[in-house]
Amino acid sequence: IERLTPDVVIVDSIQTVFSEKIESAPGSVSQVREVAGQFMIFAKGTSTPVFLIGHVTKDGAIAGPKALEHIVDTVLYFEGDRHHNHRIIRATKNRFGAANEIGIFEMTNEGLTPVGNPSEVFLQERPEGASGSVVTVCMEGTRPMLVEVQALVSGTKFGTGRRMAQGFDYNRTSLLIAVLEKKLGFQLAGDDVFVNIAGGLEVDEPAADLGVIAAIASSFRNLAIPPDTAVFGEVGLTGEVRGVLQAQTRAREAQTLGFKKLILPASNKKGLEKLLGIRVVGVRNLEEALDELF
Repeated sequence: IERLTPDVVIVDSIQTVFSEKIESAPGSVSQVREVAGQFMIFAKGTSTPVFLIGHVTKDGAIAGPKALEHIVDTVLYFEGDRHHNHRIIRATKNRFGAANEIGIFEMTNEGLTPVGNPSEVFLQERPEGASGSVVTVCMEGTRPMLVEVQALVSGTKFGTGRRMAQGFDYNRTSLLIAVLEKKLGFQLAGDDVFVNIAGGLEVDEPAADLGVIAAIASSFRNLAIPPDTAVFGEVGLTGEVRGVLQAQTRAREAQTLGFKKLILPASNKKGLEKLLGIRVVGVRNLEEALDELF
C-alpha cells in the first residue's frame, strides 16, 4: 500500500488480513488488533483515509476485540434488511463530529442513492382513517424524523394476551401497557397487543412513548387519530408526560411536513406557540393527551 500511494484505502474485511509477525490465525483478537494498529499508523503518517470493513455478531456488534473500536476514529454501521429498499448508515462513534447521526439511502438499480427527506419515505404509505396508527417525531442524532407507530389490539385465543414489538423495545412496550392498565383503566390482560414501527426503522428513545400509547389506545377504542396530528413525549410510571430534548427541532419538522396539530409535553410547549400553521398542545398526563387525540 505504501508503494502504491493510493488516495483512499478500503480493506474488506479486516478479519481476513493478517500479519506474519503474529502466529495466530487471521481474524483472531491479536491479529485484528495488530493489523488495525498498522493501518492506523499508515493513515496518520500519510494522511490517507482508510476504511476498514468488518463483520458483526448476531447481536449486531462489531466482531472481534473491542480495541478495534478504540483504534479507529469513526464507527459506521450499515443497516437494512431484504424487505425494504432503504439502507441506513449510522455513526456510533465520531471523533470529528456528532455521534448517532444517520444517513438514509435507497437501494436502486444504480446503487445507493441518498434520500433527501426521510420522513416522507417512512410516511408515504400511511393509511388514512385507520385506527391504531399515529405519527411520532424521533431524533436520530441531530436529525428529526417523523415515523408511523402502528398498534393492533385484538382478543387473545389463549389464557393471557401476548405482547410483541417490532422496531421498539419489548420491555418498554410492556411497561407502557402496564401504565395504560393501571392509570387509565384499559383492560388489556385478555388482548394480544402488537406494536410496529412502519418502514423497518428502529426507535429506541423515550420520546416515542406517547406515540406508542396513542397507537395502542386508538386500536383498543377502534378510533382513528386525525392524520394531520403528530405526538411525542416520554411517559412515566405514574402516567405523567415528561419533557424531551430538542422539542423545537421536532416541532419544526412536523410543521415542515404539513401537520396541523402537535401534542407534546407541557414543559416543552414554551416558545413553540409562535410556530405558524400548526397548533401546539401541551399535556401533563395521559388523560389530557387522550382527550386531545379523541
